[in-house]
Amino acid sequence: MAVAQSLGELPYAAYLQRHADGEPLVPDGDYTEVHFDGAAFDGGEATSAKFIESAFTGTSLTTVGLERARFSDVWLSRNRWVGVRVADGEWLDVAVLDSALAGVQAYSSRLRRVTFRGCKIDTLNLRGATLADVVFEDCELNELDCAGASLTNVTFPGSSLRNARFSQVTCKKVDFRGARELDVADGADALRGATVDERQLMELAPALAQALGILVK
Repeated sequence: MAVAQSLGELPYAAYLQRHADGEPLVPDGDYTEVHFDGAAFDGGEATSAKFIESAFTGTSLTTVGLERARFSDVWLSRNRWVGVRVADGEWLDVAVLDSALAGVQAYSSRLRRVTFRGCKIDTLNLRGATLADVVFEDCELNELDCAGASLTNVTFPGSSLRNARFSQVTCKKVDFRGARELDVADGADALRGATVDERQLMELAPALAQALGILVK
């Protein structure tokens, strides 16, 4: 998926209206063609909100409730999300660039045609989520939890995965080749359908041996 590198490259850039400073996000809010620039949201609930053809630049969200929110054609750059809850949400044609995410709860969410590029992501909860055509490019992924998730055409070029969890995951066209590091803490035996290179297979060997009950002496 082609990803815009700057705000001006977005096809809807000319229609964006700046979000009013200090105005909170609200449940069921309709944020179509809205530009969140340098905003800070601390707490609050915006469940079932819609973000369509919108952009977030230099924005901070802390412990905001965005359960069941919909993100469609949304561009995010240089953002910081901490403890944000986006469980059971829908992300379609979304790009997240040069951002930091920590403790984000996105379990049971549906992500399609989503790109994370140059992001630092800590403890992202994707348990039971559905990911299709998702790219993690040049990202630092610490304690990624995909237990019970469905992954289709998911790639990790240039990324590092540390303490990742894949128990009971379903993989189809998942490609780890090109990842700089692949450290799986749980669920290595569930990666049937994934593709790795020879180096990564050696990295996975201890986790595979433990999962399969193989004693190495």
